[in-house]
Amino acid sequence: MNAIVISAVWGTVMMFSAIFLKKPGAIRITAVLGLLILLISNVLDLMNYHFFPVNTHNMLYFDSFGLVFNSIAFGSTLIYFLLSARDIEDVGIHTGEYFALIFFVLCGVSIASSFNTLLMLFIGIEIISIPLYILTGADKRNLKSNEASLKYFLMGSFSTGLMLLGIAFLYGASERGTFFIDELAIGRGVGSPLFIVGLILLMSSMAFKVSAAPFHFWTPDVYDGAPTVFTSFMATIVKAAAFIAFIRLFGDSFVDLKPQWQIFVAIITAATLFIGNLTAVFQQSVKRMLAYSSIAQAGFMLLALLTLNSLAKEGILLYAAAYSLATIGIFAVLIKMKDYTFDGFNGLAKRQPVLAATNTIFLLSLAGIPLTAGFFAKYYMLAAVLQTGKFLWLVIFAVLCAAVSVYYYFRVIQAMYFKEGDAQTMEVSPVFRGLLILLAAIIILLGIFPQWVTDRLYLTYF
Repeated sequence: MNAIVISAVWGTVMMFSAIFLKKPGAIRITAVLGLLILLISNVLDLMNYHFFPVNTHNMLYFDSFGLVFNSIAFGSTLIYFLLSARDIEDVGIHTGEYFALIFFVLCGVSIASSFNTLLMLFIGIEIISIPLYILTGADKRNLKSNEASLKYFLMGSFSTGLMLLGIAFLYGASERGTFFIDELAIGRGVGSPLFIVGLILLMSSMAFKVSAAPFHFWTPDVYDGAPTVFTSFMATIVKAAAFIAFIRLFGDSFVDLKPQWQIFVAIITAATLFIGNLTAVFQQSVKRMLAYSSIAQAGFMLLALLTLNSLAKEGILLYAAAYSLATIGIFAVLIKMKDYTFDGFNGLAKRQPVLAATNTIFLLSLAGIPLTAGFFAKYYMLAAVLQTGKFLWLVIFAVLCAAVSVYYYFRVIQAMYFKEGDAQTMEVSPVFRGLLILLAAIIILLGIFPQWVTDRLYLTYF
């Protein structure tokens, strides 16, 4: 509960900071300070120190799975602020409002990781989505940003309608007439037609939120049109939060009906892996390639939803950390580039060796190369499927798709180290380089010691 209250309050503080703090630097420091307070308060919540003992009437349920993810999300956002907060200031004059919207998104993330009713799920997802519509169109001078915002809003509204319709069907089909997720499927060995239709509608809506095929069409245009600094946030923390909500919903409500929806999820997973990786190969813009790459990464994370076992829960937390940190690092470098095409990275290793080296580590992690966090993240996903004794074909297909992803990630590495480029001037501070080195070190350490994340699920605090 600490995180929900503090993120909402600090979002309000950031709204008024634009009035009382005239210097963007002061607003930035206020945002970083608030995020530090938010992260510490969530860790204290995990250790059973609750600042706000609010009776939620069981509509929210705080367990180690949700709280550990919150810590990952807040920690990743802190790194995002430290690397890219100055770039947020360059988007427009409403710096305080941009930070306020991000804090409101984090409030939604906290609800989405701890909901216990379908109503709180809906509220959490909408609190996440509505600020993102605004952030996507924050660059009002850019027609692509305006178009992306409108497209995201219209598609998001449609998926919201699907979610509400699915919730209504599930409520009508439940024997007790309840929205509580732990009571929806009580006594159900076989779902009624009304129940199955509601389940499919809800699954389709959530698939839109995580940009899973065939509900992924909005992703490349929105990610490409949005200001790059906000694309970094949307593609990482927000996507990971939607997956945590997805797994929490199906793990607590519909696990007994797994045979009836598992093949549907398997097909969506295979389609997401195929479409994401295949289309990423043909992109000429690194930013657009990363958009399709995020679709492919969603395919791997869907393997956790397919299985819903202990390995899946451990793996999705590690995947959230590995994917978020690596992608935030890549976007931080991309923002400094004037040219977002692959040619723009030509010769970067000679001009900025630190940026090229750290960017290589981030790309290797996304590709799942050993000694990076991404390797064990993918390993946990595949091991979770193998543990079920089914869907061996999907494991083989996922490995083949991972091999394809190596091609387009290595295109960037090839451009940085093996091609000659124009001498472009880049304004990069020593602090920025130091933060990139620290982030790259964290990714390598998580690749060697993944238990630093996975063991958090089982620690008992007093």
